Amino acid sequence: MAPASKADKKATLDAAAWMFNVVTSVGIIIVNKALMATYGFSFATTLTGMHFATTTLMTVVLRWLGYIQPSHLPLPELLKFVLFANFSIVGMNVSLMWNSVGFYQIAKLSMIPVSCLLEVVLDKILYSRDTKLSIVVVLLGVGVCTVTDVSVNTRGFVAAFIAVWSTSLQQYYVHFLQRKYSLGSFNLLGHTAPAQAASLLTLGPFLDYWLTNKRVDAYNYNLGSLIFIFLSCTIAVGTNLSQFICIGRFTAVSFQVLGHMKTILVLIMGFFFFGKEGLNLHVVLGMVIAVVGMIWYGNASSKLGGKERRSLSLPTSKQQKHGVESAELDGKI
Repeated sequence: MAPASKADKKATLDAAAWMFNVVTSVGIIIVNKALMATYGFSFATTLTGMHFATTTLMTVVLRWLGYIQPSHLPLPELLKFVLFANFSIVGMNVSLMWNSVGFYQIAKLSMIPVSCLLEVVLDKILYSRDTKLSIVVVLLGVGVCTVTDVSVNTRGFVAAFIAVWSTSLQQYYVHFLQRKYSLGSFNLLGHTAPAQAASLLTLGPFLDYWLTNKRVDAYNYNLGSLIFIFLSCTIAVGTNLSQFICIGRFTAVSFQVLGHMKTILVLIMGFFFFGKEGLNLHVVLGMVIAVVGMIWYGNASSKLGGKERRSLSLPTSKQQKHGVESAELDGKI
């Protein structure tokens, strides 16, 4: 009875973590779209720096209240993570600007096979045939939904290549650092958020000026835009935290596969809120294929041999005690 109860508890926590990520991710997309489209705040990199500054403030308060225990993350590991994460943010912004929407979506889809490759090479993960086929079905369904015109240019391809690999490495590294140093999501955010905030707020205004030819300090701030910036930063705390929780529980590949459910939800919400002119047969067909693939992936990867490690897990550091405490805190979210 105890094992079943433990499995049920894990399933409940997994579902709660995933719903937390879905709600915050879809919420921040809607808020950012309103901020950029309605108020013309097009400084995406600087805004991301604000997100991490707000997240840093949250971790400082939680540490002061005693909810985050002291932990250690070596400086070289922190620098590598920040390098991957910042290249991911910048690469995505530049890729979106230089590529067609269709090629941008294809680049995002390619993160799943890249993440699989990283797990196979670095973690010695073996995937069953059903797990591989289910991933293909997910990619096919999301591709049918989202990929329209596809045009490629050299600089756009380079930007997309950097974005895909840096994002995949950043998401892999979240799982890697949590396992190796027994860090909970709060602890890892406490280490990484300040470094990302400092680097993005320093470089962001220059990068945004290069991308948009507009200066963030010359923007006409008003009450409406400030409210949406505040909302964006507040929701971003949940988005950043839920990403770390989900990758820690599901691995980067599962996070990517399930992440495409957010794409489907954004499309559906767009139809409800902004009209049904984009709703046609091939989009609906793509949604159905993607959802079937996600359900298949969940069943296939959870079966014995569906996705397993060929070697022993990474040795943990002396932070085990702190990691257990942080993991318990994550479970309460």
